[in-house]
Amino acid sequence: MKHLKKCLIIAFVFTLTLSAQSIEISRVSPKAEVIQYIGLSRIDINYSRPGVKGRVIWGKLVPYNKGIPFPWRAGANENTTIELSDDAKINGKEIKAGVYGFHIIPSNDIWTLIFNKQNKSWGSFFYDESYDALRIEVEPTECDFTEWLEYGFKDLTQYSATIYMKWEKLEINFTVTFNEKEVVLNNIRQQLLSLPGFGWEGPMEAAAFCLENDFNYNEALKWINLSISRNPNFQNKIIKVGLLEKIGTKEEAEKIKKDAFDNSTETELNVYGYEILNNNKIDEALEIFKLNVTRHPKSWNCHDSYAEALLKANKEEEAIINYKKALELAPENQKERISNSIKQIK
Repeated sequence: MKHLKKCLIIAFVFTLTLSAQSIEISRVSPKAEVIQYIGLSRIDINYSRPGVKGRVIWGKLVPYNKGIPFPWRAGANENTTIELSDDAKINGKEIKAGVYGFHIIPSNDIWTLIFNKQNKSWGSFFYDESYDALRIEVEPTECDFTEWLEYGFKDLTQYSATIYMKWEKLEINFTVTFNEKEVVLNNIRQQLLSLPGFGWEGPMEAAAFCLENDFNYNEALKWINLSISRNPNFQNKIIKVGLLEKIGTKEEAEKIKKDAFDNSTETELNVYGYEILNNNKIDEALEIFKLNVTRHPKSWNCHDSYAEALLKANKEEEAIINYKKALELAPENQKERISNSIKQIK
């Protein structure tokens, strides 16, 4: 009896050893991965791709049911997983950053999509509803025949992407949306704890991001004040002006703006004028370019820029006058371009 037990133990250990050393061969349903970046955020889908192979898929191979005893694994082999690098919304419903096992309960009309916190299971055999992070419902649509199960991305925007899954002749879609401004802001905060936080440019760029995206003004003011304390210049002063105007502190904004303009260079005013012009603030841009021309009457570039702004304001006669002055003062390598601008107006 002892000898039999010993033999059984040896056989069991030998079996485990063989199992642990088994080789990996090509799969019937090959692995696949698709990745999409949305700003700084990332979506990563890992799955295995079964083929149709002449079978009836929906309602037969993948039965229509209520998820009893298990939902469909949304692929083959191990869990299909969807990884979100940051907090997001899926079809408008909030979900935390993380890796989720993706399961589906299909039916004749409405399908239930499940994002489950367990993501290392084999198929759906160990699926536990208590670990569900999110469930949404979608309606499948018909699509061109697709032999191999396929996930992908479409309808990309600055903040979102639509994920599709299609197989045989059916397709489902759902949209993942990130609060990309908050994602970038959190990334900026982390960067300012490192090398970019030591100089004046990093805090200035952080403040400029908030100004351009119309949010987080109070923290942005702390950053721009830090930048100015380290190196006061036209760039960071003008950003502070914009932030102060956003929070309604216009008197202080005007005082800093006057100081910035009084101490600005020709190039600084010219660059700022184009920033304003590109934001379609034509009248304000005209004032800046005119100020630059008044200060630097012998600068061909000032007249050239002023002419461009005048043309955008539909003041063609004044534009021609300034283009001609620019042509008179310009270096040889600029004369042909300016001449062509005058001809186009005429």
